[in-house]
Amino acid sequence: MTDTVQEPNAGSQNREFMGHPIGLAVCFMTEMWERFSYYGMRTILVLYLTKYHLFSAGKASMIYGAYAGLVYMMPIIGGYMADRYLGGRKAVTYGAILLVAGHSLMAFHGPQAFMDGDTVVRNETYLDIFFLAMALIIAGVGFLKANISTIVGALYGKDDPRRDGGFTIFYMGINLGSVLSTVLVGYVGEVYGWNYGFGLAGIGMLFGLLVFLAGRKMLGDRAEPTNPKVLKEKAFGPINKEHAIYLLGFAMVGVSWVMLQYDDLVLGVLGIAGILMIGTILTYGFVKCDVEARGRLMVACFLIAVQAVFWALFEQQAASLTLLADQQFDLNVLGMSVKASQVQSMNPAFIIIFAPVFAWMWVAMSRKGWEPSTPAKFGIAMLLIGIGYVVFAWGIGLTDSMTKSFMWLVFIYLALTLAELCLSPVGLSMVTKLSPAKIVGMVMGTWFLFSALGNNVAGWISSLTGSGAHGAAAGALDVGAVISVYTNIGLISIGVSVLIFALTPVMRKYMHGIH
Repeated sequence: MTDTVQEPNAGSQNREFMGHPIGLAVCFMTEMWERFSYYGMRTILVLYLTKYHLFSAGKASMIYGAYAGLVYMMPIIGGYMADRYLGGRKAVTYGAILLVAGHSLMAFHGPQAFMDGDTVVRNETYLDIFFLAMALIIAGVGFLKANISTIVGALYGKDDPRRDGGFTIFYMGINLGSVLSTVLVGYVGEVYGWNYGFGLAGIGMLFGLLVFLAGRKMLGDRAEPTNPKVLKEKAFGPINKEHAIYLLGFAMVGVSWVMLQYDDLVLGVLGIAGILMIGTILTYGFVKCDVEARGRLMVACFLIAVQAVFWALFEQQAASLTLLADQQFDLNVLGMSVKASQVQSMNPAFIIIFAPVFAWMWVAMSRKGWEPSTPAKFGIAMLLIGIGYVVFAWGIGLTDSMTKSFMWLVFIYLALTLAELCLSPVGLSMVTKLSPAKIVGMVMGTWFLFSALGNNVAGWISSLTGSGAHGAAAGALDVGAVISVYTNIGLISIGVSVLIFALTPVMRKYMHGIH
């Protein structure tokens, strides 16, 4: 008897474009424009809060941290609803509509804060509208973010060796949108007005919605509801289950609006939610899964939790690193005057340069049996980002000048980028490979929940670097505090990398053959 050899691409979408499932092109373009809107808004957010609303660096960082945390927490709800009811296509479409509404509202321009003696006077009604716009964006990302990544995973069979490369290409789409938005939105916001910058980000999201609607047929049945009839069942009164889920989206907007105004509570909520979700996933593993699936879920949960440390360091880009670039660095580069917000464009630009290299490198190493396992890639990422911060902190401490060399910013952004390429696209692929099909959306949502925790902690870390000044001195940093904080978080990251490397052989065993 001859053993049946399974084709490596078995289970993948048959129709291809440039060697990958054609649905990847739709996901690539949709996510590119969604990230254009998200990163465009994010790139000017902290500067806007300190320069227009005259918040201190610490308070602006905490608002940013709450926003970023909630943005990455809500996908656990959107992921569950897509898994159980909506399917990826409906969830992504609804999320995109909420995002267009939120970004459009961000373009509404209220009166600027001003000083009345020692008191900052702000228009509270406008701030409420501003927080509502952010809340719409948060809920929209909740329905879109996890599910667009899950659709990418669904395009590939379980053993398709192109999967990691596909996620890296998808990740390039994210960063193409990001580099365009940080350059364009940052410039428009700082030069012509914050409302014009936010409005430009909203136009990008509208393009993303139109692209997804136009290309949804290319996804085939990979993003459809598992049981469409359930959506027509009554939930309460005349409301069916599909419409009830859409109403839940509005409830998510309301909750986010409140939480943004009580930003110090978000960390506790995220921490408790994270523990509950890891507990839920592990319980599912022990009750519903066989030994191999359970072991894979245990590894996935550990790596999901560890990545929160990575994002806490990585997301200083939109907070303390942007304020630092604005206040402490010479931004005249090669005869051009770079805006502080545009400095963030280095990360996606480096991604675009190095992502194809990494995609090729992982495949080439895999053919020779040299490719690091997924846990080892996580360890490499934590080591790179840790060393980056330690060296950067040393470098900015070499001079008291407020026109420090731009090359130090190039160095830290390169370190952040190389670390990101070892963890983020690999992590998204890891979730789809190690998760049982029935809960892959929920596990992907948990990945983003711990990303949320890291993003929120990033805001708290950034708040430790501020001088506490409001008004005319709003946003001022304490450089000594910056050096101390960056050194400490770098050392912590190096310590986490050592732990991951030590546990890698055990994790590889429990992955049961999934690389």
